Amino acid sequence: MASRQQQQRGEAVDLGTLSAQQLSAVKKQLDGEVEHLSSSYAQLAAAQAKFKECLRVVKSGSSSFDKDKSILVPLTNSLYVKGQLADPDNVLIDDTKSAADFYEAKVKELAGNIQGLEGIVQAKTNNLRVVEEVLRQKVVAQGGSGPGGQASS
Repeated sequence: MASRQQQQRGEAVDLGTLSAQQLSAVKKQLDGEVEHLSSSYAQLAAAQAKFKECLRVVKSGSSSFDKDKSILVPLTNSLYVKGQLADPDNVLIDDTKSAADFYEAKVKELAGNIQGLEGIVQAKTNNLRVVEEVLRQKVVAQGGSGPGGQASS
């Protein structure tokens, strides 16, 4: 089928030449792609929010931590133990400035990924709308070809 080969190569296809069944298949494929991309977008946004929270904590630095105050240290997603920071100005990366730089870079990188993905989702959604409209027109044309062009109520 030539239209499927064109789709695989990323070439434009005249939707008017496709049958209602082919348009339904294209619509189903686009629905799946939009759903997957939207899910990926949500996951990237969640990751970015986590990095922003880490950045906020690192930037607050020693002013928010007291050596004598205990903190909860996560061992798993639902298991925490009490602990104390030996040196609130130094974290595992090296120091708070290096940690802040690391998280700022991650947030910026994810923002770029999110922006790119947002454009892709928007384009796929627009393609989906066009396919739905052409499919709707084909269904109406097929269903409305009887006498009078409309069904009576």
